[in-house]
Amino acid sequence: MGVSFLSALPSFLAAVPPSSTAISAAKCPGYAGIVRCCKYEDNCCRDEGRFRRRDILNGVAGIGVIASVGTFVDNASAADLIQRRQRSEFLSRIRGTLSNAVKGNLDLISPILTLALNDAMTYDKATKSGGPNGSIRFSSEISRPENKGLAAALNLLEDAKKEIDSYSKGGPIAFADLIQYAAQAATKATFLAAAIRKCGGNEEKGTLLYTAFGSNGQWGQFDKQFGRADAQEPDPEGRIPQWDKASVQEMKDKFSSVGLGPRQLAVMSAFLGPDQLATENLLATDPDVAPWVQKYQRSRETISQTDYEVDLITTLTKLSCLGQQINYEAYTYAVPKVDLSKLKL
Repeated sequence: MGVSFLSALPSFLAAVPPSSTAISAAKCPGYAGIVRCCKYEDNCCRDEGRFRRRDILNGVAGIGVIASVGTFVDNASAADLIQRRQRSEFLSRIRGTLSNAVKGNLDLISPILTLALNDAMTYDKATKSGGPNGSIRFSSEISRPENKGLAAALNLLEDAKKEIDSYSKGGPIAFADLIQYAAQAATKATFLAAAIRKCGGNEEKGTLLYTAFGSNGQWGQFDKQFGRADAQEPDPEGRIPQWDKASVQEMKDKFSSVGLGPRQLAVMSAFLGPDQLATENLLATDPDVAPWVQKYQRSRETISQTDYEVDLITTLTKLSCLGQQINYEAYTYAVPKVDLSKLKL
């Protein structure tokens, strides 16, 4: 019997710029000559060493184009840096808000995970519709049988959204982003709780263990997917099985429909209901899934549980952007200009 991803939770209760286009010109130092139509000529040529007005005008125009392109690239790079910083700072505050929300409601970790999974798994490859678009927030969708027991998690995130929107300078956060980053916060909380458990419940030592051997550095790609668009209506019914009643084959078929296999099904066992070990016992009855269940159970017994954490983060990252067009300028805002002439020196 392996260690549950969620079983450690009680111990937690105490607890440059993008490359710009380079523009260069050929130089011929020490040679007195005339540049005309990219051809080098001596002073003794038939034009007797004189520049024609056309040559001068073309040269001036060329310099102007190069200067303007350089300025445009510099301005674009600066603007991109500003936007990246704005998004990074906003995301950092979002993580803090959601981390606090999860810590105060550890009993809702499992529903938060399933909420994120079910919002994403409505994706349909044939029609390119559904996916992690926040549609699960609609009352007609959250009340479906497959989403039973998830309303409390959604209510918690709605409260967190109010706080996040209150300090956002670039508009309200989309439910599509909110739900997936809540799943990230819940996942991190369970990783940390496992480290604390392995340190005999010592929160300080557990935190140090997780910092030293944990998987925080694996979240980079997940964090880039920031800027999902909210759906304006519920996703179609019948796309999500009731995980607690589904057969292993039905689960495999659903995961396969979104491009995932037995390996990903096994690593996402904690997202399929509150009793991870019971889910894994069921999954282990299938010969395709069983080897992966055993692999991740063994990994959770190790100090770093690297295989489990890395594969879970990788799978969640893929699920969290199924069918989504990420707006990489989302949540950015104009920076007020400073009139230097009005500054008193």
